Amino acid sequence: MGGLEHYISVGRERLRCGYTTGTCAAAAARGAAERLLAGQFPPAVRIDTPAGIPVEVELLEGTSGADWAACAVRKDGGDDPDATHGALIFARVERSEAPGVTIDGGPGVGRVTKPGLDQPVGAAAINRVPRQMIGRQVAQAMAEHRCGGGLRVTISAPEGERLAKKTFNPRLGIVGGISILGTSGIVRPMSEAALIDSLRLEQDMLAAAGATDIVVTPGNYGETFAREVLGLGLGRWCTCSNYIGEAIDHAAGLGFRSLLLVGHVGKLCKVAAGVMNTHSRVADGRREALCTHAALCGGDRATVEALYRAVTTDDAVAVLDRAGLRAAVMASLTQALDEQLKRRAGAGMDIEAIFFSNRYGILGRTAGAGKLSALHPISS
Repeated sequence: MGGLEHYISVGRERLRCGYTTGTCAAAAARGAAERLLAGQFPPAVRIDTPAGIPVEVELLEGTSGADWAACAVRKDGGDDPDATHGALIFARVERSEAPGVTIDGGPGVGRVTKPGLDQPVGAAAINRVPRQMIGRQVAQAMAEHRCGGGLRVTISAPEGERLAKKTFNPRLGIVGGISILGTSGIVRPMSEAALIDSLRLEQDMLAAAGATDIVVTPGNYGETFAREVLGLGLGRWCTCSNYIGEAIDHAAGLGFRSLLLVGHVGKLCKVAAGVMNTHSRVADGRREALCTHAALCGGDRATVEALYRAVTTDDAVAVLDRAGLRAAVMASLTQALDEQLKRRAGAGMDIEAIFFSNRYGILGRTAGAGKLSALHPISS
């Protein structure tokens, strides 16, 4: 049986959708319940996902005993495979004295250890919508086969503990395995929504833990520089990838007192030009920003042309050094960055920034960046 044949257009491409670990768990649970209550495994199970897209999946590795049955579904990430693509998601269904359907996680499914997530501390990391999907499928099987007792469902993922190291789970305080996720049941390729949801979740958890001041970095470069060069404590920190505007908006909405943004000059010079989604497919603007500020600072035509041809921002800084303009241009760029950030954040949250190059070190910091840095000592 092939994968899900549902496609969406992304730019000029036609990409195939997949289905979530939540859909896998619900389908496996339905298959195991059918075996337990009707005496045989169906070859496949059809699930109506919350997105309204039906998914039919093959059941694998079916086993059973006197009062239990188990089987698996293989995760299909479509044309946007993630860390769990190809993993087997198992469901074991057994009779229980408790009425209705109870759901828990087994080996390879993480446990929540920090507040602020979809599930409470101590619960299996099976999110609300997948729990609803699992419960609905098992309840339908119970109704069809007139099962008057209770059933207990345990979801597991044999490779989950290993796969979790490739996800956000360790940072989020989910230990022991992957999460069973999905609000629509469908994986949409190249989904910005999933990345933005992860960013918001990290900020939600910081807020739930009582943080009032946070550090935000676009990625690994910023994190490493903040920790190893600036000496900042990153106990109250999150990454935002390219979604700097989304990070600012959500932080302000949560009521954080301050946000310190630390990033590479290649990203933050885009923000200085008003680009709040810095992915190259959305906008670039690096050379345009550098050329503009060089011209404002008195750079001649040859300097501006050299900046326009520069392949990297480090090459551009070298051009500015030869023209004796680095300090002036970085100061002008910093002022523009400061204005853009404060305009986006509004009056309720203090926001400052530091930008750098791995070759040249700190290139600019807004006026209040030192004050916010002091709020994040290395011991925090």
